[in-house]
Amino acid sequence: MQCSASDVCRHGVRTDKSFWLATNEDAEFAVKPMSNIDQIIPHISRCRVCVGTKYIIARHSFKNVAPECPDDFSQIWTGYSYVMVTSSSTSGGGQDLSSAGSCLENFFLPTFIECLGRGTCSYYINNLDYWLAQNQETNQPGMWGMGNVYSGLNDILDQGVSRCTVCARNSL
Repeated sequence: MQCSASDVCRHGVRTDKSFWLATNEDAEFAVKPMSNIDQIIPHISRCRVCVGTKYIIARHSFKNVAPECPDDFSQIWTGYSYVMVTSSSTSGGGQDLSSAGSCLENFFLPTFIECLGRGTCSYYINNLDYWLAQNQETNQPGMWGMGNVYSGLNDILDQGVSRCTVCARNSL
């Protein structure tokens, strides 16, 4: 909803954007945005929200191997270290790196599908996904690997994107 200083709010204006975790369906950048709900649904990931009493954390290794959980924690899943998505202008969103949402079990590109307030969804070529990079020499702080290019899924997974683990505390 977009609100102005004159106490007027408009719901569903054309500038509204939302980002949805995608599935590994083929992302067709060349086709016009989808507006039929039956076309859109296969491209939006499903999730399950569970309420629990355990303390959950995500750990990131900066390597191609998922880190272990700390003492008194158990592994829930391993995945790939996700940071954020950006769109045109200042649009986008991200995850706190300590949250489970920053450790995605599957790696695929694009990671998000963008939906607009006018009722259309699409994969846009200017949307960029940001992932934590591997740093095999963790004693070197800062912007390591600047200019490295990883081409192809195997290269990206083996040498590019960092691995992560989501852990739950065993006791309170």
